[in-house]
Amino acid sequence: MKPTPLQPRRLSDSIVERIETLILEGSLQPGERLPAERALADEFGVSRPSVREAIQKLVARGLLVSRHGGGTFVNAALGASFRDPMLDLLEHRPEAQRDLIEFRHTLEGACAYYAALRATEPDRARLKAAFERVQDCYLQQGRISRAEEGRVDAMFHLAIAEASHNAVLLHTIRSLFELLEHNVVTNIGGMLPLGSSVRDKLLAQHQALYDAIVGGRADDARRHASEHLDYVQEVLNDSRDEARRIERAQRRREPA
Repeated sequence: MKPTPLQPRRLSDSIVERIETLILEGSLQPGERLPAERALADEFGVSRPSVREAIQKLVARGLLVSRHGGGTFVNAALGASFRDPMLDLLEHRPEAQRDLIEFRHTLEGACAYYAALRATEPDRARLKAAFERVQDCYLQQGRISRAEEGRVDAMFHLAIAEASHNAVLLHTIRSLFELLEHNVVTNIGGMLPLGSSVRDKLLAQHQALYDAIVGGRADDARRHASEHLDYVQEVLNDSRDEARRIERAQRRREPA
């Protein structure tokens, strides 16, 4: 039997594969603008028509979006599975907040584990910068908004996901980022009234998690991620129980 002749691969298909890899690994993010055709052609060492053909293929597949006269962008809808009104629905239901923390247990524990195993020097540099921003937020207690503190905290966890070098974990975290950010803000609001000892404990837990990842201690990293979320849930439960006790006490009438 005569074998079927191999078909030469089109150059544009190789460019498509390169851009797909950049999107998958998170180097190109949803909504991000691609460099101009000339810059891409120079970067890949190919002709502009080949780049143009590759972009057209990716646009047809919904990975890229071209705007006439405005450039080419990674489709902002990629991974946008949790957006309003789902955010509003989840944010105002205590049981949904509990469910999200339980889900974060699995997700963030795995991210921490693989980040400790796989983080490169550039990853460690990004983690260091993200952790230092977390530390700075704690030092600015009372001078920084809950929203800003929540975003900084969520960005630290996103940096851990990036360092895991697991595309599925990374894009799951990215798709849930806004939901994660809202959850952190809600948790901060529930824990702030409990005093500085809680904040000190939270910062120490972040420090232990960071140290385990940059130290390559995968099992410790996963354990610290789980212990942190266990503590958050415990503190929130205690806070809600106290709030319910206060409500009951206020409903009781003084004896005549």
